[in-house]
Amino acid sequence: MPTKSFNRSDRVSAELRREIALLVHAAVREHALPSVSVSDVEVTKDLDVATIYVTALLGDRAQEAVKALNELAKEFRRELSRSMKLRRVPELRFRYDDSVDKGERIESLLRGDA
Repeated sequence: MPTKSFNRSDRVSAELRREIALLVHAAVREHALPSVSVSDVEVTKDLDVATIYVTALLGDRAQEAVKALNELAKEFRRELSRSMKLRRVPELRFRYDDSVDKGERIESLLRGDA
């Protein structure tokens, strides 16, 4: 039976996704940010940089939320260094995940709305 091989970067990105989702949820409540959720985390092979993709409930306020999350990235990194068993926590970079917007646009085109 073939086995899946999981790289260390894949395991770290999965753990980061779980931990960052909790931190982002708390930050949304504490700092009155637009509602966002973590959709994906990609970590470089050298575990130096983690790109966190977020989706926003209100697409027009997404850039505001991403900017605020990038400002809070150092605080998140500090919290992650306490909660995760990593020698060095990757640098966090937040990006807006526009795949949901693109999917909705394609769906509306297929329905003939646009």
